[in-house]
Amino acid sequence: MLRVIKKGAKLLLPDRVYKKLAEFKNAYIPTSLKSYSQEGEDLILLRIFEKKRIGFYVDVGAHHPFRFSNTYLFYRLGWRGINIDATPGSMKLFNKFRKRDINIEVGIGEKEDILTFYIFNDPGLNTFDENLARQRNGKMGYYIIKELPVKVYPLSKILEEYLPKGQEIDFLNVDVEGKNFEVLKSNDWSTYRPKVVLVEILCFSIEEVFKDPIFIIMKENGYSFFAKTFNTCFFVENEFLKEIKK
Repeated sequence: MLRVIKKGAKLLLPDRVYKKLAEFKNAYIPTSLKSYSQEGEDLILLRIFEKKRIGFYVDVGAHHPFRFSNTYLFYRLGWRGINIDATPGSMKLFNKFRKRDINIEVGIGEKEDILTFYIFNDPGLNTFDENLARQRNGKMGYYIIKELPVKVYPLSKILEEYLPKGQEIDFLNVDVEGKNFEVLKSNDWSTYRPKVVLVEILCFSIEEVFKDPIFIIMKENGYSFFAKTFNTCFFVENEFLKEIKK
């Protein structure tokens, strides 16, 4: 099938484009470039990992197997990973549609604890951040429907338990509505070093990003700011950045 796809691509693509793709020993032509991300983040990732056919991701605040998903396009291409979300019942759909993945229904925080989880009528807004929850409640048709105590664990503990032995992480996606910094702080960066980290930073300029605590913690742990969509920032591990530039 792959041979047929490549043959068709050679006929349809301009020569210069096909020749560029052919430079990669393991180059592949996806059957679809449909984005499942909110802002096209998965297509940026696809460009970063264009030389890699199979990989592994970790998605913290995974939300839904398809909707606003930065990982589903990669799942369709044969990748697998770990999906984590604190919303009760959220993993039912992941277990149905993402059977190749490891799906974990738990909260992530700086330390092992029980925190109040604010559940909205749109689960994309669910959060452990009380201030953010109160700010959003009743605005633009969104409101809190439930408050529940939920157990949270450091990311390092979850990865220690669930990451397959010897498995490298190609990219880590973090989007937990107001608690992204805490998730990053909870990782053991000396042990678990994703090549790329995507994290929501609600800044409207690059200058603001450079002042954000998330930028600082990523820089301190050997990552460089790489790209930004409207709400998402990409950080690339410095050694991997050298490979991208080759």
